[in-house]
Amino acid sequence: MRMVDIIEKKRDGLELTKEEISFAIEGYTRGEIPDYQMSAFAMAIYFNDMTTEERVHLTKTMVESGDQVDLSDIAGIKVDKHSTGGVGDTTTLILAPLVASVGVPVAKMSGRGLGHTGGTIDKLESVEGFNVELDGKTFNNLVNKNKIAVVGQSGNLTPADKKLYGLRDVTATVDSIPLIASSIMSKKIASGADAIVLDVKTGSGAFMKDLEGAKELAHAMVQIGNGAGRETIAVISDMNQPLGFAVGNALEVKEAIDTLKGYGPADLEELCLTLGSRMVYLGKQAETIEEAREKLEEAIRSGSAIETFKTFLAAQGGDASVVDDSSRLPTASYTFEVEAKEDGVVAEIIADEIGIAASLLGAGRLTKESEIDLAVGLVLNKKIGDQVSKGDSLVTIHSNREDVDEVVDKISHSYTISEKKVEKRPLIYDVIYE
Repeated sequence: MRMVDIIEKKRDGLELTKEEISFAIEGYTRGEIPDYQMSAFAMAIYFNDMTTEERVHLTKTMVESGDQVDLSDIAGIKVDKHSTGGVGDTTTLILAPLVASVGVPVAKMSGRGLGHTGGTIDKLESVEGFNVELDGKTFNNLVNKNKIAVVGQSGNLTPADKKLYGLRDVTATVDSIPLIASSIMSKKIASGADAIVLDVKTGSGAFMKDLEGAKELAHAMVQIGNGAGRETIAVISDMNQPLGFAVGNALEVKEAIDTLKGYGPADLEELCLTLGSRMVYLGKQAETIEEAREKLEEAIRSGSAIETFKTFLAAQGGDASVVDDSSRLPTASYTFEVEAKEDGVVAEIIADEIGIAASLLGAGRLTKESEIDLAVGLVLNKKIGDQVSKGDSLVTIHSNREDVDEVVDKISHSYTISEKKVEKRPLIYDVIYE
């Protein structure tokens, strides 16, 4: 078998066999196939797409290129959740204990952030003492005992994806549905879950800016998951403005706690109930999506969701008293208000710009080596559709420095105030099952 023949076949729009895909990916991972041939291969895929069968074979080959997490010691159906990313996306902090509180085991591997704010692991490290580095046996034992544990990604998961992603980034082949979908799903499948719920974002603060593109990606990932033997559902949700109110690590932890207690932002709670009910349904802890949602709502009302969160924090060495005393979380030295300059209604919030404003404060990483300031960030006081008067606070800045002019300017330019009434966008656009 020769790589040039495989490139030519895909260039001509023909379907590749499992063996041809394996030859290409395995050879590239081992260093036997050079970058220039893999670049040509990625570009051929970019222009000619892949069938569902090709996508499944590509994903499985990436999974098999490295370590695979063994969760077989954990009782029950393990359900994972993945978000394609956004601004103020605190869902994992809420979903993991919420779903665990009704009996679905959540064995979650999460990453650190690169960009607007920290990842789930960074956010959890806002809680003093919280340990994200657990060996496999301890991790599995905690999930069996408490139905929940969250650790940082470790080991040699999907090295083929890491190598191919680095190449795609410099060859203009990132925006390819089969390559995006196989990249995401290879990591989820290698992480050992039995079933997967995907939160595919669309809008100004999302990777997929338009709804049709988000739907195409969602279908692709669901088909790959199902084809690889993992029952998979995708929810397409709005990211035309930040989710919830908080953007920043400790601020998002506080917001997650509020939501688990039943008084968090309405959009954040609704998305968590939508995703969580699918997780509970796939975990076979409810006969229907409706029954699953009722169980989650009761877990919030009864306090079992927040108690599960406390148990989870304490079991991994964290200071669980933050649940009842948020002042024990990292707190910024200064707060500043960004005021509305006119009367009207909030017509637009450019989510990306809000994320960048938070990163300018130090809430996110500009490089992998950057140090995150866990205390800083933004709290939105007005969102799309809200009435404002001149002088009202649009956003509260939490900062550890006094010079925030650049941040204020970035936030001011991200808000559009209109004289006309504004229609609120739907939070959930679609749910994809196949």
